[in-house]
Amino acid sequence: MHDKIAELRKKKEIAKKGGGDERIAKQHKQGKLSARERVELLLDEGSFEEIDVFVKHRSKDFGLDKQTFYGDGVVTGFGTIEGRPVAVFSQDFTVFGGSLSETHAEKICKIMNMAMKTGIPVIGLNDSGGARIQEGVVSLGGYADIFLLNTLASGVIPQISVIMGPCAGGAVYSPAITDFIFMVKNTSYMFVTGPNVVKTVTHEDVTFEDLGGAETHSVKSGVAHFAFENEIETLMNVRNLMGYLPLNYRDRAPARPFKNGTIKKDERLKNIIPDNSGKPYDMKEVIRLLVDEEEFLEVQPNHAENIICGFARMGGLSIGIVANQPSVLAGVLDINASVKGARFVRFCDAFNIPLLVLEDVPGFLPGTDQEWNGIIRHGAKLLFAFSEATVPKITVITRKAYGGAYDVMNSKHIRGDFNFAWPSAEIAVMGPKGAVEIIFKKEISAAKDPEVALNEKLAEYIEKFANPYTAAERGFIDDVIEPEDTRVRLINSFQLLKTKKDKNPGKKHSNIPL
Repeated sequence: MHDKIAELRKKKEIAKKGGGDERIAKQHKQGKLSARERVELLLDEGSFEEIDVFVKHRSKDFGLDKQTFYGDGVVTGFGTIEGRPVAVFSQDFTVFGGSLSETHAEKICKIMNMAMKTGIPVIGLNDSGGARIQEGVVSLGGYADIFLLNTLASGVIPQISVIMGPCAGGAVYSPAITDFIFMVKNTSYMFVTGPNVVKTVTHEDVTFEDLGGAETHSVKSGVAHFAFENEIETLMNVRNLMGYLPLNYRDRAPARPFKNGTIKKDERLKNIIPDNSGKPYDMKEVIRLLVDEEEFLEVQPNHAENIICGFARMGGLSIGIVANQPSVLAGVLDINASVKGARFVRFCDAFNIPLLVLEDVPGFLPGTDQEWNGIIRHGAKLLFAFSEATVPKITVITRKAYGGAYDVMNSKHIRGDFNFAWPSAEIAVMGPKGAVEIIFKKEISAAKDPEVALNEKLAEYIEKFANPYTAAERGFIDDVIEPEDTRVRLINSFQLLKTKKDKNPGKKHSNIPL
């Protein structure tokens, strides 16, 4: 027995080396960790339990039968993050460039199936050259098997993809289906076709980084939700994100201890909104003063910055925040902001995370570019997401709430549970000046001094409509509150809504305007 145990230990030591010390050293030289080092950093110390250590590929073509490695280029297993279980796979670039084979895919599918059965999240650490060309269609079939499981697991368990090297061709569609994508600056990239193919087809000269690097996808395309400077920072932020999420759709996100008696009014909130409604301010400052310990994990912070999405805690409870950002494009809703917001709202609703909406929106962005690219369809996604969501939903209107954008941003009419407004709120069909120029067009034109007439009518309109009280009279606003009382009201409201039950009509599934 001692000999057999010694043999087992020897085999496991060989497996831990992946493609060997030389290739691991090459990874380190490129600023990248090995597959197992990544898993050790991500998970609680000593918690990882690996499976399928001894799996090898089955291919005999193109000399592959002479090249075999334990694990076949991917490390799979289970562990914990802050004591909570997760399933993990980590592709090993030192073995066949992390390329996906039939058995490589089977290993990933095995832990995904187990994750769905047990109701735990899946975290994938991607570092792969793509499909293993020598295996042909078998490798492609492996990708499709993973895509199917990604789709079936969507909304059942959280799925997180961490891009820590190349992710190209068909491989990109697995991360694209998952809930959140992390990228590492300068060492990770994603694209459907590489720079050489792009040059051949479109005659464009583009670098790997410009085509599909972390900056490109976290700023321009919106494919990536987070981008960090190095692998250690990236993995630590994956752990941070997990602290806000439940294990599955039946679970609740972990709550922190909180004593209601510790809530204090914050007078700084009443000094944030400028007296001139045309002046910008930073909504992130409002968020910071409202949430527990001023902690806010922003999602896609550099993409569609006119809308803010992210996770925080209020009264110890994990919540999702969607907020207009007046300091970027005046907080207007455009195509990118609508899609970003809709995707985030649907994630929160799928996993029982209550929503807080902070509203200061002048409307949807006008122009041919927006219309021709489908602002109607894309704007409807945000409307659809809020309307469909059954989690607790609270809105605070801090200033502008104009036109259709008022309806879209979780208004009372689309099942907002509590809708509050600050005294500075302006709830109207459109901005005062535009409204007056339409309503009183003839009177202003006929006046001896049109400018004086315009200002008189403007003052009249603002007094009558550009305030929260008409909406409050009809019950569309539950209360007009002082800014300094907002945190207290929100915490109490979220506590009350913990037992909320709501449901949508029975159906196979909805048909969101994709």
